Amino acid sequence: MKLVQFRFKKQCLAAVVLFSATSLAWSAPATDDVVKGYSKLVYANYTDALTAAKKMQTEVDAFLNAPSEAGLDAAKKAWLDAREFYGQTEAFRFYGGPIDDEHGPEGQINAWPMDESYVDYVQGNSNSGFVNNVKFNITRAALVEQNERGGEENIATGWHAIEFLLWGQDLNDGGPGNRPYTDYVKGKGKHAERRAAYLREVTALLIHDLEHVQSAWLPGKSDNFRAAFEKDGKESIRKILVGLGSLSRGELAGERLEVALFSQDQEDEHSCFSDNTHRDAVTNAQGILNVWTGTYKQAGGAVLKVPSLAELVTSKSPDVAKRTTAQIQNSVSAATAIQAPFDREIIGGADAPGPRRIKATVASLVEQSSLLVESANALGITRLTLTQP
Repeated sequence: MKLVQFRFKKQCLAAVVLFSATSLAWSAPATDDVVKGYSKLVYANYTDALTAAKKMQTEVDAFLNAPSEAGLDAAKKAWLDAREFYGQTEAFRFYGGPIDDEHGPEGQINAWPMDESYVDYVQGNSNSGFVNNVKFNITRAALVEQNERGGEENIATGWHAIEFLLWGQDLNDGGPGNRPYTDYVKGKGKHAERRAAYLREVTALLIHDLEHVQSAWLPGKSDNFRAAFEKDGKESIRKILVGLGSLSRGELAGERLEVALFSQDQEDEHSCFSDNTHRDAVTNAQGILNVWTGTYKQAGGAVLKVPSLAELVTSKSPDVAKRTTAQIQNSVSAATAIQAPFDREIIGGADAPGPRRIKATVASLVEQSSLLVESANALGITRLTLTQP
């Protein structure tokens, strides 16, 4: 009887050893698995962003076909809903991928800050912008040609041009812009038909550009960016980390938060017409967390889980991985604490509640950028040039 018990214990011990080995293998994915998982996550996120943008286009078309206050509100809501998905895709930038390589459409999709007088009327100038220039032919090609022509604030296309055409200037300290729907009613809004044509074209262009980026990550192709990216192993891991680190420090902490906090100028906030800047910060931070943990909540509610950087780094330096995960989670929490409207949050001295919340987010993002560099070093990656503010 004692002998049987002894053998049973040995079998249990063997099972525990086998289980531990299996668990270790699962928590230490191969480099290629992480790269392929990243591609899968990127494609899923861009697909959701594109689908949501098409829903926005449907609401914009419905509004323009029969302008009303309710129709304008529906188009605005669809814009806000679509931004929730697009904001997370910002984590896929800064390494010469299909969104922002030499021929990438990022500048047409999400350029900012915007000189709104470049597009339409503003307070004090009822004749400004392409909408009111009857000699300007409103076509997709013409809008592309004029985007950022003569200056980086001369933005004619993308999310923020659409945002301005829906909300108008934000002249209200307590809320977003309040463009009247009658701006699109023939006989009531000056150049209403031209404004409608502009909104249709710029929305269609956004869809076109998002389709271009999504197709670069389409699975099963042998000649698109994804196919080449998945063959580059450690170099692709380096690019992923460059994207995360650059968004953390240079773009989100620097350009999108620190600049506005320093200037305390509404014109320096990311989505100034809709007062959606606080959500931009959260979705950008969430996008970094998505990539790091290999987790993405899809539009339908299902959670996509792929082999992650966090698991790969854990296999080399558990302590660095743990600290990086905690810091990225902290950044999401800190960004979530930033209150709307952002143009009021940036006002006040260094110890005012709003600036303190923004500075806490910046500090967390700066620290996570350093930890991402440590993570890269743990993987043997030392050539990591990050975008700085």
